[in-house]
Amino acid sequence: MSEVQKINSPDRPVVPMYSHAVKIPGLVFITGQMPIDTAGNVVPGDIKVHTAQCISNLTDVLKAAGSSWDKVVKVNVYLKSMDDFATMNEEYIRLLPDPKPARTCIQAGKLPYDVDIEIEAIASA
Repeated sequence: MSEVQKINSPDRPVVPMYSHAVKIPGLVFITGQMPIDTAGNVVPGDIKVHTAQCISNLTDVLKAAGSSWDKVVKVNVYLKSMDDFATMNEEYIRLLPDPKPARTCIQAGKLPYDVDIEIEAIASA
């Protein structure tokens, strides 16, 4: 079996119950990132600000794993409300490089810390 490497970004708050990412040869699986700052607090703002924060947090973890957005192959977006889809999508399109990764977006019943968005990703290593 492949060796599994735990990845934690020095730029993200450490949460003892999970890793920021797990890396196996060739792939990086990134834990869902919420709109929280380096101190672990939910950043103030709307879905546009929160989307940008999630993407920034994912960028930190990708960097720690030795990967980058141009290697992301799959993204899952969880929204508290699909009413936020259009605004989230505009920010997502603006911030992510082409070609965009495959993506799924669903409305989640409730997210941790009652945030309005969480984004996770899978990338090549």
